[in-house]
Amino acid sequence: MGVYNVHERLLAAKGSEVGALIDSLSDGVADRLWPQQKWPALEFDRPLAVGATGGHGPVRYAVTAYVPGTWVRFTFSGPRGFHGFHEFAVLPVDAERTVLRHTLAMRTGGLARLTWPLAFRSMHDACLEDGLDRAELACTGTVARPARWSPYVRLLRALERRVSAQ
Repeated sequence: MGVYNVHERLLAAKGSEVGALIDSLSDGVADRLWPQQKWPALEFDRPLAVGATGGHGPVRYAVTAYVPGTWVRFTFSGPRGFHGFHEFAVLPVDAERTVLRHTLAMRTGGLARLTWPLAFRSMHDACLEDGLDRAELACTGTVARPARWSPYVRLLRALERRVSAQ
C-alpha cells in the first residue's frame, strides 16, 4: 500500500524562526516542535545530524538528510513493513509568514498493511497536529485552533497505556 500523508501549518513567523524549531528536534526540554508532553519523546543517539539514529515509541528511523534551519528527512527502519521516509520542511511564503510542512511517503508491507490504517495513521495524524500546535505556540504565543484528538485516538492511547502498564 502506498502512503502519502501531509500536514502543514501557516505560521506568522519568519523562515528562520520556524527553521529553528526543526533544529531543536530531539534536544530534550529545548525541543520546541515535538509534542513530548503528550507523545513518546523523539530521541536520537546523537544530536540532530545526518547519520543520527533513533525515533519515538516503536517508530525507528535515521536522519538521512539535513539542511539546518530548512529541512530534515528521516528514513524508516521500523516498525517492520514501513519503507520510506518522513520529513519536515520550512517553506517561506513572504518575509513574515512561513509554512511548516511534514510529509510522510512510504510503502507498507506485511503486517504494516493492517497496522498503518488501523492504528498508526490516526496516531501519526494526532501527533503531527499536536506538534504543529507547539510550533504555532512557539512562533506566535498562541494557538488559534488547537488540535483535538478523535474518540478513536483517545481509545488507542488508552489501550496503549493499558498494554504499557502490564
